[in-house]
Amino acid sequence: MCAVSVGPGTSGAVARARGPVEFGGVTGAAVGVTGRAALMPAAATRVRRPAGYPAARPPVVLRADWLADGVKDPPPARYADRVDAVFVHHTDSPNGYDCADVPRIIRYLYQGQAEGRQWDDIGYNFLVDRCGTIYEGRAGGIDKAVVGAHAQGFNRGSVGIAAIGTFTEGVPVPKAMTDAVAALAAWKLGLSGIDPRSTVRLVSTNSLSKYRAGTSGQFRAISGHNDGYFTYCPGAALTAALPAIRETAARLQSREPRKG
Repeated sequence: MCAVSVGPGTSGAVARARGPVEFGGVTGAAVGVTGRAALMPAAATRVRRPAGYPAARPPVVLRADWLADGVKDPPPARYADRVDAVFVHHTDSPNGYDCADVPRIIRYLYQGQAEGRQWDDIGYNFLVDRCGTIYEGRAGGIDKAVVGAHAQGFNRGSVGIAAIGTFTEGVPVPKAMTDAVAALAAWKLGLSGIDPRSTVRLVSTNSLSKYRAGTSGQFRAISGHNDGYFTYCPGAALTAALPAIRETAARLQSREPRKG
């Protein structure tokens, strides 16, 4: 997984996992999907609505549709005041999957993180497959500023979106996937009135990131995982797609094109 800086809560480290059916040492038969209720705390912070440039919420498959019964409940979600940035990841797993099989793939990711490594939950806030379907990841509510465990040092005030697959140099990135990432980023950043093409300042909470704890760094509002941590994630091909994703997200917020 692109999870070198993903960990229990918000700051742990993890060894890389490999293969489509082994994540964190978890192998075996797929876990069945059931009608498990979505895991959302009773008291969640109110979402701030922007004064302008909101974007429509794209369709999102909720946790209840991929998470199986019999797994431990995560602790209560933690929340930031708002979302200022998006960090894009890839899961560093095979690309040739059938999109109908994605719920099983996400369950393996979840098992590897929350069960195999005893983390509190899956680290990513959202996952996107090659067909453009968006899945809710970490519990807490898709319209809330849930603090994830995806970008060591910069989890608070950010959203982690993981593209399911491996997108190293030369690997095609499906347009359906980049369009879905852009739509999701436009919506989440729009809740805080953030232009997807803008730059933002984030304060590091962990010295294992590229910035010592307590220091601030300047990021694009839609950044790659490697902007905040020493990693190749989200891969050279997906990194190269980020400028177009920013422009698409800005267009979905009905922002004027920039000159030059």
